[in-house]
Amino acid sequence: RRAINSEITGLTQLVPFLATTGNTSPFIGLFGTVWGIMNSFHGIGLRGSATLAVVAPGISEALVATAAGLAAAIPAVIAFNYFMQKIRNIESELQSFAADFLNIVERDTLKAKGNKK
Repeated sequence: RRAINSEITGLTQLVPFLATTGNTSPFIGLFGTVWGIMNSFHGIGLRGSATLAVVAPGISEALVATAAGLAAAIPAVIAFNYFMQKIRNIESELQSFAADFLNIVERDTLKAKGNKK
């Protein structure tokens, strides 16, 4: 059990980074979106009009920030789910191996004791 726990701990060591990236990136993108829209409103306030030339730079910043957040989050969530499934499979295989190994050792030990009598 100790060896299995040690292996699983090693395998899951960097997986929380993927979870954090997948969870926080959309919010960072959203913050950039808000910032870009605020810049657009600031430009409207300075020029007094809402022409495309005034609004476009801030809106393009907002779209880039949103796209960047999603570009980081989506692959991170996919990778997190993929690796967690692989780790669960490995843990299951390790548990099965340990149980089989202990059964073989117990059986051989009982046979050896039976032969000594």
